[in-house]
Amino acid sequence: MRRPRSRPSTPLQPPAAEQGEAAPLRPASYSDAGLSELFLDMIAAEQGASDNTIDAYRRDLADLSAYLARRRHSIASADTEALRGYLADLDKRGFATSSVARRLSSLRHLFRFLLSERIRADDPAAILSGPKRGRGLPKVLSIADVDRLLDCARQEAEAAEGPGRLRAMRLYCLLEVLYATGLRVSELVSLPLSAARGDARMIVVRGKGDKERLVPLNGTSKQAMASYLAASDAAAKASAKGGKQAPASKWLFPSFGESGHLTRQHFARDLKDLAARAGLSPRLVSPHVLRHAFASHLLHNGADLRIVQTLLGHSDISTTQIYTHVVEDRLKSLVRDLHPLAEGH
Repeated sequence: MRRPRSRPSTPLQPPAAEQGEAAPLRPASYSDAGLSELFLDMIAAEQGASDNTIDAYRRDLADLSAYLARRRHSIASADTEALRGYLADLDKRGFATSSVARRLSSLRHLFRFLLSERIRADDPAAILSGPKRGRGLPKVLSIADVDRLLDCARQEAEAAEGPGRLRAMRLYCLLEVLYATGLRVSELVSLPLSAARGDARMIVVRGKGDKERLVPLNGTSKQAMASYLAASDAAAKASAKGGKQAPASKWLFPSFGESGHLTRQHFARDLKDLAARAGLSPRLVSPHVLRHAFASHLLHNGADLRIVQTLLGHSDISTTQIYTHVVEDRLKSLVRDLHPLAEGH
């Protein structure tokens, strides 16, 4: 559930001097923090932005505000040259091209909002040009690499004893479900307990924009979930006998943190540690890389791009099309093997 947000005490528009007169623009009367919160409220309420998206915007705007303050500017008073200076500063700090482009997107979105709300009379970000970005290919593990990772996790889960057993089985379950479904890591760690109950062959996933989709489970992932759930139930009963009754949780992967479930960061750390133990480079392994592997391996084995789009929860097919680059060899072989004139060339 999205956290409730309180609006700053500063009104969105200063009151008009006289009844019927347009509200005057007084940009200097707004603090950077106030403007940022107004903008974040807007994208939460009107665009259904997730908490992760809002947090990313908040970090971007806080960094911009700090840069402007050092140069005696503010969000309300910054001009185009000041914003160009900020982008140049990002480059000097070693930000990747993709990160600078994302910050520029945040600036454009913010200043369009301030203009539309008449807090500013201009849009200083409108004519800014960003760095040229080549469309990079996603990092993808080979099928052999994924098998190696899964085999290591399974062997550790089978061999583990005592308090570490449940954690090892949880990691194996997370990996099997992730590779079987291609879920976003935020969708994976926040799966409800009901996803593992019963004999369901499909699970309902709530993704970006609060949209729901059905995702199928294979036999291996279902078995991993059932084994993990059995171990979790056994651990809960053992704790209850020892007088340490833990509160019931609605999450499949519960934790004692604020969210109530395992965090993305915790899973990512465990995955990199596992990669090292499996003899793979931790630098090349992450939850998102396994999501890429799910998509590319499906396409390599003949899956339709539209089906992969649906499974990944992409609203636009163009987002999914990046995976066609990693199956170029397969497409060439299809033409070579299936085209009626191929044998004559």
